[in-house]
Formats: sequence, structure tokens, C-alpha cells
Amino acid sequence: MSENNPAETPATALGSIRPLSVRITDGLRAQLEVIAQLNDRTVTEEIRLGLEAWVETSKSDPKVLQRAETVRAEIEREAQTKQSAIEAIFGSATPTPRRSRP
Repeated sequence: MSENNPAETPATALGSIRPLSVRITDGLRAQLEVIAQLNDRTVTEEIRLGLEAWVETSKSDPKVLQRAETVRAEIEREAQTKQSAIEAIFGSATPTPRRSRP
């Protein structure tokens, strides 16, 4: 299955499932295959579960939370700068879109 033509996949609470290619060593792949077999799951399921656990762990990591606040502040400053630029160009009123003539 190529990434350009993914098979239809069910939607989850976080959205549709999309393929992700990851390069790993032969040793790690072998370990994943054994763990998947022992857990009666596919390697893909094991990887997905591992990634979900890592995301959950990262959500409570103080360093990640601090960086998220920094990034959020940067986004808000950038948005304010763009808003100010739009107001400088068009005034405080929201510009009305032009209608094209038929």
C-alpha cells in the first residue's frame, strides 16, 4: 500500500488513520515482532500503542508544557502583528469581499 493511495481506514476520536513510515534498526524491528507476537497484536498496533503512550507522557512533562506556553505566546504575538497589519491596511472594520461580476 503506498502513501499516495492509502486504503480506506476507520476514523478514530482523533481523526482518520494515516500511514507513517519510520526507519528502525533490524534489531529493534525483531524485538517489536517478538513483543507483537507475545501480545497477539501486529507490529503496527504495538507501535501505535507505544506512540500513544509517549504522547500521553509528553502531555504531563514539565519541559514540554513550558515549551508549549512559549510557542503559544509566540503564536499569539504573531497573530496580533498580522491583525495590526490588516487594520493598518483596511482600518478597524473587517474588509468586505468583492463580488465578481458574471
